[in-house]
Amino acid sequence: MSYKYNICCIGAGYVGGPTMTMIAHKCPDIKVNVVDINADRIAAWNDVNVENIPIYEPGLSDLVSQTRGKNLFFSIDVDNAIQAADMIFISVNTPTKTYGIGKGMAADLKYIELCARQIAAVATTDKIIVEKSTLPVRTAEALKNILHNTGNGVRFDILSNPEFLAEGTAVDDLLNPDRVLIGGEQTVDGIKAQKTLVDIYANWVSRDNILTTNVWSSELSKLTANAFLAQRVSSINAMSELCEVTEADVNEVARAIGADSRIGSKFLKASVGFGGSCFQKDILNLVYIAQTYGLNEVADYWEQVIIMNDHQKRRFAKKIVETLFNTVSGKKIAVLGWAFKKDTNDTRESAAIYVVDYLLSEQAEVVVYDPKVSSERIYADLEYLKTRSDDENRSLVSVVEDPMIAFKDSHAAVVLTEWDEFKTYNWKEVYENMLKPAFLFDGRMLLNHDELVNIGFQTYTIGKG
Repeated sequence: MSYKYNICCIGAGYVGGPTMTMIAHKCPDIKVNVVDINADRIAAWNDVNVENIPIYEPGLSDLVSQTRGKNLFFSIDVDNAIQAADMIFISVNTPTKTYGIGKGMAADLKYIELCARQIAAVATTDKIIVEKSTLPVRTAEALKNILHNTGNGVRFDILSNPEFLAEGTAVDDLLNPDRVLIGGEQTVDGIKAQKTLVDIYANWVSRDNILTTNVWSSELSKLTANAFLAQRVSSINAMSELCEVTEADVNEVARAIGADSRIGSKFLKASVGFGGSCFQKDILNLVYIAQTYGLNEVADYWEQVIIMNDHQKRRFAKKIVETLFNTVSGKKIAVLGWAFKKDTNDTRESAAIYVVDYLLSEQAEVVVYDPKVSSERIYADLEYLKTRSDDENRSLVSVVEDPMIAFKDSHAAVVLTEWDEFKTYNWKEVYENMLKPAFLFDGRMLLNHDELVNIGFQTYTIGKG
């Protein structure tokens, strides 16, 4: 078949996989190759049973099954995909640095640079390069310096196209985005490259919702968007603690201020804290960028968002210990949820990891149930912290596939992910299976507080006195 465009995406992760699937689904005249050096990940994307693809998102497996093998392909053959492509999306990981200058704050761009050098070494025809990964402002300048110094006469136009999808609603966010942002150089060639990508998205997105800017504005907009969203979460979480000591109800406070059209109601849900791959990483990156320009007051302002989020997780865990008569040593704690939010199997920076780590340091015996997260992922998350040995983690933590096993003879149940199924449980039966007094700690304000009290639970809910 003859295709209008040939697209290559380097990186088959949470952004690259779903985004390229949507482009392939909506643009059957475009060939999309998603490539990755991780052979296991590519094998999972190619699994005969499409339910086994490595990313769980409602509706994603259906889209993959409709397009895979037609105009959507997953491969480890990176060089051939680069060579054949007209447009290359770079969608690799940009984790926070764990070494050297900027350790713990700056984005680690080594994978971005490796991609650029591989493209420069392989490409023999002109390409449009699209930054899809979340990057520090001015990263495109580094890419340009690498790509434009190959000496082989190949032209590269660099665009910034950050992704604003939210995990758990990624398919709908891709199908009906608030906006698509495309930044490009404001030159004749740069604007032409921008238009090429605009035309691809215009196959299903209204052109009014496709915003074009210069490259630097696009790069900074992604960091800024995540910082603003995280700021709202930390702001309402700060108020949740004040609500608890004043006997106000944070839900009522959120409803009152959310009715103000200048504020709005979104991201005013108090919780045990935000997680995920983006918020903390991007805010720390923003803090580091501000510091490198000497903008210390700006850096301090945004760093407080992270400080508040860490405090919320610690105080929730501390509340569990204090409520259970100041000790959880040898006590069975049933943990509901490990993913950082519902409708995803992503656990990166999940609040559950840190709350459980705190409880383990107090010698609690933790039993975890999550409908989509594997036991090995849970153990790997704890082992990454290096708080204790791997054997100690596995001796103190067990993972079950039946939540009723977790509740049996437990001292407390703790809700750490807002999975809808938790609301459907027979909580009277749960109460009967737990040791008395039976405690329930709702870190997501998910359950009916009054109903639980009437059953007999002693409850603690974020933001309620």
